[in-house]
Amino acid sequence: MSRPQKPRRIYEKPFYTYFAPLGVQNTRNIVEMTLDEYEAIRLIDIEGFTQEMCAKQMEVGRTTVQSIYQSGRKKLAYCIVSGRTLIINGGKYRICE
Repeated sequence: MSRPQKPRRIYEKPFYTYFAPLGVQNTRNIVEMTLDEYEAIRLIDIEGFTQEMCAKQMEVGRTTVQSIYQSGRKKLAYCIVSGRTLIINGGKYRICE
């Protein structure tokens, strides 16, 4: 039996949650990115945090952040390379105050 997942702390929900290549109307090729994956990418790639700083901000372990970040980047790359639609939605999170 696995350990229950701890809610990840995120700054806020993204304003834009749906991205698709121009002219694509296909709803079968959707990739879902969780809000914690989005937050890890935002903190590391945009804000310039290290994985350790990101882990403190999200209140999880560094190895957890590494896994979340890797998963999010893979989904993002897959959407760009394959022309898939990306939706940012869900996951176990809580918004920080």
